[in-house]
Amino acid sequence: GTGLGPHLRDIEVAAGDRDLRRFGSQGEQRTAVLALVLAEGDLVAERRGSPPLLLLDDVLSELDRGRRAALLASLPPVGQSVITATTQEAFPAEAPEPQLVVAVTPGRAARA
Repeated sequence: GTGLGPHLRDIEVAAGDRDLRRFGSQGEQRTAVLALVLAEGDLVAERRGSPPLLLLDDVLSELDRGRRAALLASLPPVGQSVITATTQEAFPAEAPEPQLVVAVTPGRAARA
């Protein structure tokens, strides 16, 4: 079952003296979580000797333009990153050119 384990623990994330869970904006909270995910990816790459596949599901819609650009710029240059979005417009103009864009519509997935 899932009654025990680290998923039941809360972690405290702060920016300076501010507890982001209580006093951070939604963008600050999302950015902190994404920073932890990217740091975990770095740790996995270091320990395994190869980068993990990063799956980021619809994270861009929850970030402002500046945070979107910062996230995309901080993705590792090696390995694979898969980012889902409800629209292509979620990606800022300065985002790296994607290698593959797949449009998903009811009953169909095709190269865009």
